[in-house]
Amino acid sequence: MSFKTDIEIAREANKKPIQEIGAKLGIPTEHLLPYGHDKAKVSQEFINSVQDRKDGKLILVTAINPTPAGEGKTTTTVGLGDGLNRIGKNAMICIREASLGPNFGMKGGAAGGGYAQIVPMEEMNLHFTGDFHAITSAHSLLSAMIDNHIYWGNELEIDTRRVVWRRVVDMNDRALRTITASLGGVSNGFPREAGFDITVASEVMAILCLSKNLEDLQERLGNMIVAYRRDRSPVFCRDIKADGAMTVLLKDAMQPNLVQTLENNPAFVHGGPFANIAHGCNSLIATQTALKLSDYVVTEAGFGADLGAEKFMNIKCRKAGLAPSVVVLVATVRAMKMNGGVAKDDLGAENVDAVRAGCANLGRHIENLKSFGVPVVVAINHFVKDTDAEIEAVKAFVAGQGAEAIVSKHWALGSEGSEDLAKRVAEIADADMANFAPIYADDMPLADKIQTICKRIYRADEALMDKSVRDQLKKWEEQGYGNLPVCMAKTQYSFSTDPNLRGAPTGHSVPVREVRISAGAGFIVVVCGEIMTMPGLPRKPAAETICLNADGQIEGLF
Repeated sequence: MSFKTDIEIAREANKKPIQEIGAKLGIPTEHLLPYGHDKAKVSQEFINSVQDRKDGKLILVTAINPTPAGEGKTTTTVGLGDGLNRIGKNAMICIREASLGPNFGMKGGAAGGGYAQIVPMEEMNLHFTGDFHAITSAHSLLSAMIDNHIYWGNELEIDTRRVVWRRVVDMNDRALRTITASLGGVSNGFPREAGFDITVASEVMAILCLSKNLEDLQERLGNMIVAYRRDRSPVFCRDIKADGAMTVLLKDAMQPNLVQTLENNPAFVHGGPFANIAHGCNSLIATQTALKLSDYVVTEAGFGADLGAEKFMNIKCRKAGLAPSVVVLVATVRAMKMNGGVAKDDLGAENVDAVRAGCANLGRHIENLKSFGVPVVVAINHFVKDTDAEIEAVKAFVAGQGAEAIVSKHWALGSEGSEDLAKRVAEIADADMANFAPIYADDMPLADKIQTICKRIYRADEALMDKSVRDQLKKWEEQGYGNLPVCMAKTQYSFSTDPNLRGAPTGHSVPVREVRISAGAGFIVVVCGEIMTMPGLPRKPAAETICLNADGQIEGLF
C-alpha cells in the first residue's frame, strides 16, 4: 500500500482565499493584513473590539513522553479541530509556529500530517510572516545596545563578567554556544565571554507569547534582567532604554497569523517558545482571540504532558485566567510498544504484551492531568499496522484508569476519521465537568513549587538543590519575585532527568543544576540535568536533502 507524502497532500490542497476563512470567524476584510493569498495577520483593532464577547470552550491536546515512534500531537490537534467542524461545531485551532533550526536539523515540520494538516505548509515551516525574524532582531538590538552602553563609558556600572543576556539566531549551530565577543582591539569594545541560544529559547519569545497587548509587551520587555553590577544589583532592559525600540520591531509580530486546514477550517499559528526550557504554548493573544471568535478552541502544548501540559496549566492558564474544559492525551500503539521494550525496527509486528507493559507512561500522564481537575480523553492516533488486539489492550488499560480511549484515523481520513473523538470531546466540554486549578499556589515558596512539580508530576522522591540554588531562590523572594510560577527545564523523553529512562519511573531524584529568572516573561527557569538552549545539527542534517526541484517546488523539507 502506498501513501502520499505530507507535502504531496499539502500541494493538492484546495485552499480558499484567506478573506473567506476570516469571514467564517466574522473578521472583516479590512481587519485582515494579508501575506499573499493564504495567510494574514488579524489587526489589533479587531482583537480589541471582541473582548467583551463570551469565551468558547478551551480544549488542550497533549501527549505521552515523545518516542522515536512518533505520537502525532499536532496531527491530532488539527484532526480534532476539523472533526469538531465536521459535526457542526464552530471550532478553531491554535498552534505554535515552527523554528527554522529543527526543520533543517532532524525534527521536520510542525503543521500536522497526512490529511490533518494546516496549510500553506512550506511557508509555515520557513519564513512564514516573519515573526521569528522580528523576535531575533528585537533580541539582537538589545544585545547590541548592552555592549554599546559598556563601550561608551558604562554609566550603569555593569559588571562585564555578569552580562546574562545572550545572543540568538534561529538555527541549530553548536559552534555558537560559547563565544568570545569584542575581540580585535580598542574600537571593538571590551572582550568578554558570551554565547548564542536558538531564537525560540529567547525570553523575548516567551514574552511575546504571554503578553496581552503592546503596552503589556513593552512593560515585560523593560522588566527583563540583562546584567548585574558588582554589588549584584540587577540591570534591566528599561535601564538600557531598549524596550521602546524592541516593541516597535515586534509590533506586527504581536498580531496572530490566520491560516487554514486542508478542510478550510480556521487556525491561528502564532509564537513558538521551546517546551523544555520555556513554557511551550502558542501565544496568549491568539488563544484568547480564538476563544472570542469560536465555540471550541483546540490548542496544544509542547512535548509530553509532564512538560507542555504542566506549563500550560501552571503558567499560561494561571497568568491569563484560562481554564481548559477537557484534555486530550495523544498516544499511539507504536509508542506503547516502544515504552514496553520493543526496538523501533520491530514495531510493525503485533505484540500485545509489550503494549500492556508500555501503558505505564500513559497511566501516569492520565493521573497527573486529572490532578488539575480536568477530565481526560485518550486519543489513539491510528497507524495502519495497529491490530485490533493491540488497540483493545490500550482501551482496556485506559478504562481501568477511569478514562476513555478513542481511536482517531484523522491522518488517513481527515475529519471523517476523527468524528468519534470530536463528538466525545464536545460532549465532555459541554457538560462543564472541569474544576480546574493549578497544583500550587502563587504564594508558595519557590523551592516548594519546584518540589511540588518534581514529586506530584515526575513522581520523584525529591528535587536536589544545593545551597547556592536555595540562596538564589530566597534572594528572588526578597526582591519580590516569590509569587512567580516555575518553568522546569528538563529532558522531554522521560519523567526523570535521564532521557533513556522510559515508562513511569519512581525512586529517582531531580538534580537542579541552576535557576534563572525570566523577570519579563514572569517565571523562574529551573534547569534540571543536561538541557541545551542551542541545539546542534545531527550527523546528516535534513538540510542536506532540501532543495528546489525542476518545477521550482521545495523537496526534502518534510
